[in-house]
Amino acid sequence: MRICVVYDCLFPYTVGGAERWYRNVAQRLAAEGHDVTYITLRQWERGERGEIPGVRVVAVGPRLALYRDAGQRRIGPPLAFGAGVLWHLLRHGRAYDVVHTASFPYFSLLAAGVARRPGGFRLVVDWHELWSRSYWREYLGPAGGRIGWAVQALCLRVPQRAFCFAHLTAGRLRAEGVRGEVTVLEGEYAGPLTGAAPLPADPLVVFAGRHIPEKRAPAVVPAIRRAAQRLPGLRGRILGDGPERPAVLAAIAAAGLEDVVEAPGFVATEVVERDLARALCLLLPSSREGYGLVVVEAASVGTPTIVVAGEDNAATELVEEGVNGFVAPDASPEALAAAIERVHDAGAGLRASTAEWFARNAPRLSIDSSLDRVAASYDAAAASVRS
Repeated sequence: MRICVVYDCLFPYTVGGAERWYRNVAQRLAAEGHDVTYITLRQWERGERGEIPGVRVVAVGPRLALYRDAGQRRIGPPLAFGAGVLWHLLRHGRAYDVVHTASFPYFSLLAAGVARRPGGFRLVVDWHELWSRSYWREYLGPAGGRIGWAVQALCLRVPQRAFCFAHLTAGRLRAEGVRGEVTVLEGEYAGPLTGAAPLPADPLVVFAGRHIPEKRAPAVVPAIRRAAQRLPGLRGRILGDGPERPAVLAAIAAAGLEDVVEAPGFVATEVVERDLARALCLLLPSSREGYGLVVVEAASVGTPTIVVAGEDNAATELVEEGVNGFVAPDASPEALAAAIERVHDAGAGLRASTAEWFARNAPRLSIDSSLDRVAASYDAAAASVRS
């Protein structure tokens, strides 16, 4: 089968959950003998080539800074990528049986919708998130939010096979009238399914993620300060980088916790794994998550997670209260500290139940289970095209 995967980023040239997902999709399909093309923006230096083993990588636009200093996506790169995708599919669309694209950044999806011809490729779309009208206003302001909401609504009108990664997103897609079948893919975890025996916990709270406003990394600092009043010796590690990093460092300095809370920036994967394995808990105070893969990664080593309730936070779907962690009612220092104390008081029993939760759910949450369903959808799409 001839498959075109569409995303403006490519792992490891840029790092994120979606990048890893699309690289895994492309590699899996190529390994099964499909003819796979991956179209993207150039994320590498001039003179180099983006590479995925067995996959044809095509850059349809130049290397561009994707984010503003405040952590919001720039409008220029999505427009450039959308134009590149449109031009590529107008010229080569008939060479593909299936085009598989992310919904975001939206202009590439709209381009695929415009380029499709009767009897041509079938369109498969991943909706990693579907933003509410209120969140669009918060993200871009009243005028920009209305435009963003309208573009997102236009994407929903494109005929498609829709995949998403949380029941929250599936409900929103159906409520907004997406033109196509909706399937929830619950698995993005690519590690071993056997998990690891939990290690005894150090008095350590870990945050791991990009430092953008919706992740609320600075909120970790006052939470640790407050929890340490009852739990002497409690420490923190805030892993990752991004536009909110200065705010994280400022929060550490303002609290006088330079010897208690570390913020080393991006670290190697093995360092993240080591820190998660020895942590008392993972603290993920995000207001918005489309999935929350790090929750599963923490559970794989028996480490419970604290997340925060919120209408845009799908990571709460991965936490079973008192079994593999807790859901705090809000991101205030008091609420987060109380959750940290609950984890501490639950002790080794919570680590054991977290490991058991992972063992029960690992097959469902594995990336292979999702890729199996995606590959099956391709077969159905190709059969539809042939008919």
